[in-house]
Order: sequence, then structure tokens, then C-alpha cells
Amino acid sequence: MALETVSLEHVPSSYAVYLTLFQDIQNAAFLQQQLLDRNADFEYAFVDASVVVSRKQLLSAVFKAITAAANGALKTPNVHSEIVVSLNSSNNIADSYRRFGISPSTKDLIVVKVTHSSESTPAKSKESIQEHLTQHVKGSSVDATDTNIAATTDMAKVRKYYKLNGLAWLDAIKDEQQKHAELETLVVSAIALRGI
Repeated sequence: MALETVSLEHVPSSYAVYLTLFQDIQNAAFLQQQLLDRNADFEYAFVDASVVVSRKQLLSAVFKAITAAANGALKTPNVHSEIVVSLNSSNNIADSYRRFGISPSTKDLIVVKVTHSSESTPAKSKESIQEHLTQHVKGSSVDATDTNIAATTDMAKVRKYYKLNGLAWLDAIKDEQQKHAELETLVVSAIALRGI
């Protein structure tokens, strides 16, 4: 399994971030139900990979959520649900879960686990997280690289959710790499500006 430890600048050292991408998952309904049941063993950010364009977009949401957690300013029950909500460009929490979170029809899934250690509570180890995911997520784990993420992205959904349809200047860009870079910039900017 490809569980990566991600280092984010300006995040307190007591927080650790782990990330992986599962392709062709077979038990999305089960995983969603664990979240709905608030099963503490399944406290992860389960993000539908079809609405993620890059690591930068995802890690922007992770950074925003950890910052909110560290400052005691969460708008959701925990840092993992805050990650899902932080991906949205609006403040509608239910809409965020529906658009960016796991659903029974999710085929490709990005899993983010944030741990926080303190003197009284040590954080879960990477190995225990990896073992839990291997046991419970039925799919192929691959590295969450920009290339692997881009292979799962549904650009029509991304443009709809971030209200980027009808941008003639974006549609006029012929170079696909440049168009993707511009789209990524617009999406990350929407995440950064939400709530301001």
C-alpha cells in the first residue's frame, strides 16, 4: 500500500498528515456508512478523487483544515470533515459533503489522515493507519501523485462545482498543460478565498 507522509510548512509539528489514493474501490457505500455512523475507527477525510485536480488543491484544503483545528475554529466535528468542507468554494457544509466527500458511487478515493499528538495522547502510527486502510478499503492503493490524481479527475464536475464554465479565455487555451495549470490556480484560489 502507498501511504505517504506529507510534510506541510507552517503546520504545528504535533500534526502529521498521511495520504493515499485508492482506485477502483468496491466498498464505497460501506465506507460512507462508517462516516455517517461516526465510527471513530474510520476518522479519515474520504475525498472523491474525481473532483480533485492536483495535490496542491488537496493540500490547500488540508492546510486550511489543520489551521482551523490548531486555532480551535473548526466548523465541522473534526479535522477530517473540515478537509472535505475546505475543498468547497462555498460555505454550505452539506453541499461540501455531497460534492467532495465519498458517496456510494465513488470509484476513486483519496484518503487523508491527520494525527495530532500531545503529551497525554500519542498519535496513531503510520503502520497502524496503513494496516487499517488495507483491511477495510477494497481497492488498489497507488501514490497520490499529480499524474495519478489527474487520471481520475472529472473536469466537467470540477468546472461545475467551482463555477468555471463559460470562461472563454480558459477554453481558448490550446495547450492542455497550461489549461490544467490555469484551472488549478482558479480552484486553489477559490479554496483560499472561501469565507473571506
